[in-house]
Amino acid sequence: MRQRAVGGLWLPAGVGLALLVVPIIGLLQRAPWSDLPSLLGSARLRDALVISAVTSAVAAGASVLLGLPLALALSRCGASLRRLLRVAVLLPMVLPPVVAGTALLFALGRRGLLGQWLDATFGWSLPFSTAGVVVAATFVAMPFFVITAEAGLRSADAGLVEAARTLGARRSVAFRRVMLPQAAPSLAAGAALAWARALGEFGATITFAGNLRGRTQTLPLATFEALEAGRPAEAVALSVVLLAVSIVVLVALRDRWLTR
Repeated sequence: MRQRAVGGLWLPAGVGLALLVVPIIGLLQRAPWSDLPSLLGSARLRDALVISAVTSAVAAGASVLLGLPLALALSRCGASLRRLLRVAVLLPMVLPPVVAGTALLFALGRRGLLGQWLDATFGWSLPFSTAGVVVAATFVAMPFFVITAEAGLRSADAGLVEAARTLGARRSVAFRRVMLPQAAPSLAAGAALAWARALGEFGATITFAGNLRGRTQTLPLATFEALEAGRPAEAVALSVVLLAVSIVVLVALRDRWLTR
């Protein structure tokens, strides 16, 4: 009976799988493999590659630096506060990207809630700057690190930490030498997810930081511009690069997703 029930699912399952796989095949089929080095070597695409590499790396680092204390707080606080904090953490993950960019603009723009103070006090203007790209990428990427890191910290053996404390280790030492090594695989996975999300960010970036070549134009923005300008070969070449990065992240995290 169970095999018969499963058999009835093959048709919709096949349609669903085709919906996921066929677009990737279509992209690879249109890729200009022989011209790929020259396309990626052009000044315009090289600028986008450099900006994406720098901003995504900085955003991933900021996600870890700011997200680890938040993940630790989530793993230790009470259930009611945890639910409230988790809503705040998860919201950027489900928020439409353009809405995220608009929210950043009204919060950190020159006339924004905090932006006007930053501009008047420090002379900082985040919109339409490379720093703005980092802020937008961090906003959408950090939740991926926080949720993954929280799961790892919550699964760590608290008894080992208490044993270290009983033996005289300071709280910071017990956290660094006992808890962090246990949660290290989750922290690494969260950092990889945050980096991949930052690298692929589009909507919040174009809304908050714009699409300025050599300043805020990342790989996704350059891909969009190439399509709009009638340069499909460039768009496909950049898409192949982003696809390769996604595959690398999946392979790196295969022990978490592909072998269970």
